[in-house]
Amino acid sequence: MKKIRSNDEVVVITGKDKGRRGRVLRVEGERVVVERVNKVRKAVRPNPQKSEKGGLLDREMSIHVSNVMLFNPKTQKGDRIAFKHLEDGKKMRYFKSNGEMLDQND
Repeated sequence: MKKIRSNDEVVVITGKDKGRRGRVLRVEGERVVVERVNKVRKAVRPNPQKSEKGGLLDREMSIHVSNVMLFNPKTQKGDRIAFKHLEDGKKMRYFKSNGEMLDQND
């Protein structure tokens, strides 16, 4: 079980986008793609078979998972995550600062 999953809200803690918040679009191994974070202009060649136009496209690139923290809405800051095993055998994520559970509805 990963500490950061898709659709989690995260805060970037280091790098050129430090302090920016965004939603995780996808997790790729040890890297995450966060919306509106780490945007680059990428030159793309046209592909007439797929009817794609060429040119410069803005897209989000992945950043390492160690450079983001999960956003805690209660404290309005990035927070560390830990796991807890419940009595019914489920493994849940919780914030280390206030002990609030994340995955109540899973």
